[in-house]
Amino acid sequence: MAVTLLFAGVMAALSYAVPATVPIPGRAVLAMVLAAVGVGMALAGVRDFRRHRTTTNPMTPEHASALVVSGIYRYSRNPMYLGFLLVLAGWGVYLAHGVALLLLPLYVWYLTRFQILPEERALERRFGRAFRDYTRSVRRWV
Repeated sequence: MAVTLLFAGVMAALSYAVPATVPIPGRAVLAMVLAAVGVGMALAGVRDFRRHRTTTNPMTPEHASALVVSGIYRYSRNPMYLGFLLVLAGWGVYLAHGVALLLLPLYVWYLTRFQILPEERALERRFGRAFRDYTRSVRRWV
């Protein structure tokens, strides 16, 4: 969440410092839809973790008590991160700033490299073959 807020702040700062607005028809509505879908997706991920009584703390994946493969996790291995990405996309659309929108791939790279891959290594150690089978059937982001 902290990384997401940091990226949102950088996006806002760039939109004020560098004139690079792009026309986006219906931007307020599109921004709200993206953000709402993102929040819904992230909350669905939290809900599924809580249903399985496992940790939602991304800093301690080794404490996971269950491998969640149902609910929204049938479609994405990282719906909470995907939800955050959609919220940032909504923010970028609202700002209507080309450079701010170009930060979205950097966000995906950063989360994948420094959060998701370490989590996946911890989950593979914890759940072994079940986790490897899951990774073969469900994509990391979408």
